[in-house]
Amino acid sequence: MSTSEHRPRLRPSGGYRELRSFRAATLIYDATVLFCQRFLSSRSRTVDQMVQAARSGRQNIAEGSRAAAISSQTELRLVNVARASLDELLLDYEDFLRQRTLPQWTKDHPHALRVRALSAVQNDSKDPKDPKDPTDPTDPTDRSDLSQPTQRFGPYAPWLTHVDPAVVANALLCLIHQANTLLDRQISALEQAFVHEGGYTEQLAAARCATRRNRAQEDPTDRSDRSDRSDNLPSRPPPRCPECGGQMVCRTARRGPWPGSCFWGCSTFPACRAVLAME
Repeated sequence: MSTSEHRPRLRPSGGYRELRSFRAATLIYDATVLFCQRFLSSRSRTVDQMVQAARSGRQNIAEGSRAAAISSQTELRLVNVARASLDELLLDYEDFLRQRTLPQWTKDHPHALRVRALSAVQNDSKDPKDPKDPTDPTDPTDRSDLSQPTQRFGPYAPWLTHVDPAVVANALLCLIHQANTLLDRQISALEQAFVHEGGYTEQLAAARCATRRNRAQEDPTDRSDRSDRSDNLPSRPPPRCPECGGQMVCRTARRGPWPGSCFWGCSTFPACRAVLAME
């Protein structure tokens, strides 16, 4: 097989406006800004925290999508940050209801069922190839008056513009749960893609290991690569992490007693720093 067939290639990147998770995060961000303006004091630190958490959820999805061309690991890390930010926002809305002794909807509450059903319809009916994205105010194909909340929030407007803050907060809790479900699926797909393909950076590292291994096999008298143990790469699939159970991936040591050698590292790094030596 020729060298060109092993050459790492940049993955497609961007296109985040087509992601259902990005559209859901945009809706949550806009609704959170309006919620804070209507129901919280502008001098409260909670306002900044909630708006920043909502913004982080949206922006990190977009940034991760842009980073996909270079590194799958970076994309995965940023999407996980977005997921954590929405979890933080979820707690803020739960705190708002609890501290004011306002009711929180159960899963079987009529309004909760309607919001979840509407979310399912919106997600299923949206054509991912359709360039029109109603959550993007700069989209020239969207002629609606986005300065009006009822237009900006579409079918969710009856809940997100309601006069009762409990209704708005509960509706946003439903939407955040929906967004988190979408992000969980996205993270799972990214993990699988990272394990089996990796991004440009990960492919470069694998190609470097293969090149050094082939060089050592072609010239066994060359002692310049004696510190490289990549010729001992096992033929079995990558092992599972002994600490967190995640998938291990091939990495290359940059420093230490074995620079340039390959080892197994946990794919969830830096959350998990477990390593295994190549057998």
